Amino acid sequence: MSQRDTLVHLFAGGCGGTVGAILTCPLEVVKTRLQSSSVTFYISEVHLDTVNGATVNRVTRVSPGPLHCLKMILQKEGPRSLFRGLGPNLVGVAPSRAIYFAAYSNCKEKLNSIFNPDSTQVHMVSAGVAGIYCFTAITTTNPIWLVKTRLQLDARNRGERRMSAFECVRKVYRSDGIKGFYRGMSASYAGISETVIHFVIYESIKRKLLEYKTASAMDNEDEAAKEASDFVGMMMAAATSKTCATSIAYPHEVVRTRLREEGTKYRSFFQTLSLLVREEGYGSLYRGLTTHLVRQIPNTAIMMSTYEAVVYLLDG
Repeated sequence: MSQRDTLVHLFAGGCGGTVGAILTCPLEVVKTRLQSSSVTFYISEVHLDTVNGATVNRVTRVSPGPLHCLKMILQKEGPRSLFRGLGPNLVGVAPSRAIYFAAYSNCKEKLNSIFNPDSTQVHMVSAGVAGIYCFTAITTTNPIWLVKTRLQLDARNRGERRMSAFECVRKVYRSDGIKGFYRGMSASYAGISETVIHFVIYESIKRKLLEYKTASAMDNEDEAAKEASDFVGMMMAAATSKTCATSIAYPHEVVRTRLREEGTKYRSFFQTLSLLVREEGYGSLYRGLTTHLVRQIPNTAIMMSTYEAVVYLLDG
């Protein structure tokens, strides 16, 4: 792969990640709140027929659903809160996606000359190697993701002054020092498995779509319509593959959020995993999954189609 091709994939990956992050930020905030240990709200229930005949208000702890969480954020904090952490998110997502897509494309091109071109082995190894490249990106950008998570968990009533990113950085440094910025990094490493699964399934579906297009090439259809349908197909492939990968690897997302909470009792990946199961049951490992899927499906579809479109346009 030439230097120009590498730059094209770097730029396209950064564009894809940026567009997807902006459009789905509100769902990201709701998902993070649902994954947090402090998400529960208190609802008053009225019970009659007490000993003295008076009514009694009992406060019951419940875990809200995505729509209830969204409603509470809008009522108490206002619409702007749905974009909390967007700045740090954009700072982190653009370079990490750029590095991953460039490394993946470069590795895939080299492996195609060794293995059967565009085979499952090629896609799996390429995704894994790109993940190794991303270890550096994950290590470098983990402080940014931690600040983003803290900002998204910073619940303030409407009108109250909100914590800025710089205030969050100072607060983390005062309480935990430099090591505090690297909380949740082990869970991010575990999350590479999700990306590997996603790309293997995505490339498989994309190959099937290409085979179908080649088989039907005898039909003299309008070229522009075919090109438009190609990108729709890529969006569907991305949505399907990400749904499968996320459903399999989702627990690392919950663990990562818990590790990044302020003043948390969680210390390491496996300690958090076992503590969650022991205290809250296996269902806690999938808290916020519905919202995450609602966010990830359009996010990934937008990101992958934007990436493919930018590469297509720049390569002419």
